[in-house]
Amino acid sequence: MTMIESDYLLVGAGAMGLAFADTLLTELPDATITIVDRHGKPGGHWNDAYPFVTLHQPSAFYGVASLPLGSGEIDTLGLNAGFYELASGPEVSGYFDRVMRRRLLPTGRVRYLPMSEHRMDSEGQGHIVSLLSGAETPVKVRRKTIDSTWLGTTVPSTHTPKFRIGDGVRLVPPNALPDLWRNPAALPKHFTVLGAGKTAMDSLIFLLGAGADPASITWVAPRASWFFNRVKVQPGIEFFEHSVGGQLQLMLAQGTATSAADLFLRLEACGFMLRIDRAVLPEMFHYAITNEAEIAVLARVADIIRGQRVTALEADRMVLTGGERAMPPGTLYVDCTASAVERRPPVPVFQPGLIVPQMVRVPQPCFSAALIAWVEANVEGEAAQNALTSAVPLPDGIVDYPRACLVNLFNQGMWSQHSALSAWIRDCRLDGFASLIGSVTPEDSARMAVLQQLRPAAMAAMANLQVLAAQAGASRNG
Repeated sequence: MTMIESDYLLVGAGAMGLAFADTLLTELPDATITIVDRHGKPGGHWNDAYPFVTLHQPSAFYGVASLPLGSGEIDTLGLNAGFYELASGPEVSGYFDRVMRRRLLPTGRVRYLPMSEHRMDSEGQGHIVSLLSGAETPVKVRRKTIDSTWLGTTVPSTHTPKFRIGDGVRLVPPNALPDLWRNPAALPKHFTVLGAGKTAMDSLIFLLGAGADPASITWVAPRASWFFNRVKVQPGIEFFEHSVGGQLQLMLAQGTATSAADLFLRLEACGFMLRIDRAVLPEMFHYAITNEAEIAVLARVADIIRGQRVTALEADRMVLTGGERAMPPGTLYVDCTASAVERRPPVPVFQPGLIVPQMVRVPQPCFSAALIAWVEANVEGEAAQNALTSAVPLPDGIVDYPRACLVNLFNQGMWSQHSALSAWIRDCRLDGFASLIGSVTPEDSARMAVLQQLRPAAMAAMANLQVLAAQAGASRNG
């Protein structure tokens, strides 16, 4: 049996895995990588995503460092009009296919094994196992294994609902919605969308955009959520006051807030955060990004069930944690309850013989993976590597947000003290803001004034975020 030998074994050909591979190949011109993935095509969860999904942040911030995603244009139509383009799901899938075929494989240093997985036997020998034939091939990893699946990304079409589903219930993932036209006789008279996150929002916007009557929609949203305002995460000098100015607003709020709730209200007041219902103070935050036009569409849905979760679906009713709700016959339930990423406690990114990519800047998974690859190639020793790549704990509720902000700022401070890494960040297209900041000339006094406030604002934010994070810890323990 022929053994596969490779410098690196990369498990997972999703966005983070491919971003890591792309940068590693650039920084280590002689390194070889074997990529193993269960999917038949590169792109990870994008292969399973619903057809109408789009990126929530501009395409400019997504993908791999060496190959731009999209045309860099500003949309003129639709709910994203006036903002930089958001690649659609099919565009992202096609992009990652091009990354594999035109960037990685042509180097001659990448072996790509789709529909396969990596397993360890009882003696500690790794094997690549074909999911089609079951054939096992031993693999020798000369340097490190990269587990890019740690964050456990899931989408509705691949997860199992956590509630009971009775006979006769029509429950579908969002993937099924564009195909409802195929059976006109079975078109539902009522839709019930389950879930409070961005997938549920996307599904509601799709239904309303396709002509569904808002009165025919029920939305079960157990927890209201805060959202980043997309205007604050735009590349391009024309958005400087919103993007870089928004970062200043963010840090000023972080430096003066008296609690997590107060922080979000301050960020709402300066336009950095959005919520759907001003009468409800959200307790959830998952870094989803939206804009005011999308919020206005969602506001058309009046029948919203908050504060309750579905425990069972029956043919004529929903069973909720707070009681039951009779539902119209033939209701179509849209399951949007999958969590995009698991909220696992962070682990060291660099471990003996292993790299576990996590977000070292949120919400930028691709930039994070690329930076980790740069550190692997250019920094010696696990201690030094981990000092530059503290994993940001992903928040679930608003009380977790100060801790995430604190680690974000800590990492940024560490990077600023490393001249070679700082130079790489300035040239990395995935960073978004470094090149924008670098384009400001001394003659532009107004924008220079904004830049001069960033450092003192960051120092004040660091100090106050420690207080807010301690408050959150005390509330959990108390």
